[in-house]
Amino acid sequence: MNGLDTVFGLVGGLGLFLFGMGYLSGGLKRAAGDSLRKLLEKITKWPLIAMLVGAGVTCLVQCSAGAAVMVVGLVSGGLLSLRQALSVILGANIGTTFTAWLVAGMSIFKITQYALPAIGIGFAMTALGKRPRTKHFGEILLGFGILFIGIYYMKGAFAPLNENHQVRDILIAIGDRPILAVLAGTIITMLIQSSSASIVMIQTLAFAGAFGIEWETALRIAIPFVLGDNIGTTITAQIAAWRTNLVGRRTAMGHTLFNVIGVLLVLPLVYLGWYVDLVKLVSPFALSKGTIMVHIAISHSLFNIVAAFVMLPLVGLLEKLVTKILPTRPRHLEQMPVTLERHLLETPPVAIDQTRREIVRMCSIAKDAVELAVTAITEDDRVALSKVARKEDAVDEFQTEITRYLVELSQRQLDPKMANELPVLLHTVNDIERVSDHATNIAEIAERKIQKRQTFSEEASQGMALLWTEVSHMLDNVLSAVEFSDSGAAERVLRHEEAVNQMQIDYRRAHITRLSDGTCAVLAGVFFVDFVDNMEKIGDHLTNVAQGVLAGLQWSSRHGETTAEDKVAVNCEGNTASRQKGRESIREK
Repeated sequence: MNGLDTVFGLVGGLGLFLFGMGYLSGGLKRAAGDSLRKLLEKITKWPLIAMLVGAGVTCLVQCSAGAAVMVVGLVSGGLLSLRQALSVILGANIGTTFTAWLVAGMSIFKITQYALPAIGIGFAMTALGKRPRTKHFGEILLGFGILFIGIYYMKGAFAPLNENHQVRDILIAIGDRPILAVLAGTIITMLIQSSSASIVMIQTLAFAGAFGIEWETALRIAIPFVLGDNIGTTITAQIAAWRTNLVGRRTAMGHTLFNVIGVLLVLPLVYLGWYVDLVKLVSPFALSKGTIMVHIAISHSLFNIVAAFVMLPLVGLLEKLVTKILPTRPRHLEQMPVTLERHLLETPPVAIDQTRREIVRMCSIAKDAVELAVTAITEDDRVALSKVARKEDAVDEFQTEITRYLVELSQRQLDPKMANELPVLLHTVNDIERVSDHATNIAEIAERKIQKRQTFSEEASQGMALLWTEVSHMLDNVLSAVEFSDSGAAERVLRHEEAVNQMQIDYRRAHITRLSDGTCAVLAGVFFVDFVDNMEKIGDHLTNVAQGVLAGLQWSSRHGETTAEDKVAVNCEGNTASRQKGRESIREK
């Protein structure tokens, strides 16, 4: 039964550890509120500061992969540059070593005996606490307790391996081949999706004697597994970046490259045995069974700290290498601004003209997104459905780059007429981005309709077709209005918008009648009304753009003296809130 006990202890202990780590991480993030994300957003241009912030944030969230995913999201949203993101990730690798030190401290200070009281107190705070902060700190305590209980069970599961010569010989044979051990450590971490958990497994294996009775030998065998762990942890960011834009994918690739390069540089020292000597040199403890966990923690921290400070001055070169590995291809150029040249900022009229060209391209992509979303919901077209997200990502990329460009332009010396154009252009960009957001909402409605196998009545289908015809005309006229400053096209947009508003009222009334008659299913009716409402909102945003063209792109005095920078902040916050609120509403329904 020893083998079965070992498997049960490992599976259960690992599950408790991961569950406790998740509770701990969630409690820490909720206790800190939104400050972690805002802190990352406010990183300065100095890579050292970015690296230190990355280390601090990862210590808090207790997950380098989680921090990397957060960074990928921020850089894909345009809140961080690629160079800043790479610097943060260097720090994240340092911060993740904190877990290994917690486990090492447990082996010296017998922290496990406090695990059960921590669980009891944490649960009481979570269940009985009236203030959110009390509940969050209860989650932190509860997570700590469960985490250490998991480690206790893993240690117990691995204890029999000290007497199992076959398993020990296999692990020692793998550890004697550092490249094979690095590969094994990489695969283990990729499978369990937690570098902290795999490091704890290595520490408990070593403590149980699975790497040999001689502690120096055990440390020598454990180190390559630890190096592989650093590579395996990057898979989470790679998965998260799969559906982001090009810059997000480059950030994840930079994370992987940094760890792979670091391991390749350290491997010769491992082969020569010098790395073990270095760990022993910096350790304040004599190497023994009681300190093997500490020495593994030291080896983990030493690798990440040295590698980070070596690579920090080379972040620029790493950025270039990532860009070469993931170059900008023609299909990417179609989905990103290409004419917003920085040197044109010194010639504001030309810069404004180039901006308007990119706004036209942005509007064209938004139109495609709406058309695909309508096709998806009316024809149950999954292919069209899959393309909407890519179009929306492209529109977001345009919004970020155009907004940044206009803010830089606002800092130049502009004549009054041109200065008044900037806020209108910013609002135009914002309205077009909202159009793509509503296209995404419609795509999500289509996805639920397909999943629930709902169909619209013939009357509803006809109404949707007529509504799309009106909105399609509005999109075409907005494109003409923006590209050619065509006031006639802008006026036609306003007329179509009146028709769309009337359709919304009529279709809602007709929907209630169909529900009363029983000719329309309730769920299909909900999807129909959501579609109509989103199309009406699209019409509202297109009307805003048309009104800007009719006003000659001049900022009306009734809006006060709000600066372009203020408008950027309001627009960005509004985009996030609107998008999230719309999607939550659809999910609830």
